[in-house]
Amino acid sequence: MTALHPALVLLGGLAVVVLGAELLLKSATRIAHMLRISPIVIGLTVVAIGTSLPELAVGITAAAEGKGALAVGNVAGANIMVLLLVLGLSAAIQPLPIQPYSLRLEVPAMIGAALALIIMSIDGVLTRTEGALLVLAAVFYTALIVQSSRRDRRLVADEFLEEYAEPLPPLAERRQQFIRQGLLLAVSITLTIYGAELLVDGASALAARFGVSDAVIGLTIVALGTSSPELVTTVVATLRGERDVAIGNLLGSAVYNILAILGTVMLVSPRAIDVSRELLFIDLPVAAAVAMVCLPVFRSGHMITRTEGLGFVAAYFSYMALLLLTRV
Repeated sequence: MTALHPALVLLGGLAVVVLGAELLLKSATRIAHMLRISPIVIGLTVVAIGTSLPELAVGITAAAEGKGALAVGNVAGANIMVLLLVLGLSAAIQPLPIQPYSLRLEVPAMIGAALALIIMSIDGVLTRTEGALLVLAAVFYTALIVQSSRRDRRLVADEFLEEYAEPLPPLAERRQQFIRQGLLLAVSITLTIYGAELLVDGASALAARFGVSDAVIGLTIVALGTSSPELVTTVVATLRGERDVAIGNLLGSAVYNILAILGTVMLVSPRAIDVSRELLFIDLPVAAAVAMVCLPVFRSGHMITRTEGLGFVAAYFSYMALLLLTRV
């Protein structure tokens, strides 16, 4: 591995972690389906968390190697990218309608999670206790999502299920398929962990070579890579006309990235995670501001227009340009 250029190691790790996360998501969903877990629960929890698995794998690996700033930067950068670039690109392709449940639950949860992360970071560190609070909040949020889904989100859950799960097989075949999916699950977990190790090693080596911080690498290259599942899923859903799938996947991922993903990373990290002044005073506030801007935009006609979508995309590239000009 040392003979390879860090960029090749990073790209190789990225490819492996995305492949592993995709296989893990599909196998976990099919196993849950065969265990007769509600399609609503599968669609709105397993899938929403599943698209954030790359961030989780990278975050845990980075924290274990003492590179916690990369993990925090990755989550902040991923949320900025998801809400500005991916959501904006989807709306630029075709105006994006906003459902009432997004305004009632998902957007407030997204804003609250972003603000809570800033408050926790004021002392310069993120602790296990704070991680446990975020994970508990993720459990509570999931319970609210499932409860809400019983009233008005069954169609969205069915669309998720159609995308990620196969029809329930006959009883005679179920055991064999269960074993097959269990093996696939084990392989996918191994791939995801190995890919995350490669990605973190390559990213850190690249940061050292160019004299930039782990946080900047996490905000840019790593965030772009780990958010690729959301990007691909949203663009494909948009082109297919599955608009609820696109919105639900993006907003759910933005909430789970902070509550479940970063919360878990903080909880399992062998030491408190340091938060740099740049992250505290620039990047985390930008991520929170982006989440807050979504509220008036979403409320305006309950739709993101093409113009607003292009504005989101332009804001993302402006942020990236400023980041690269001032901190690289």
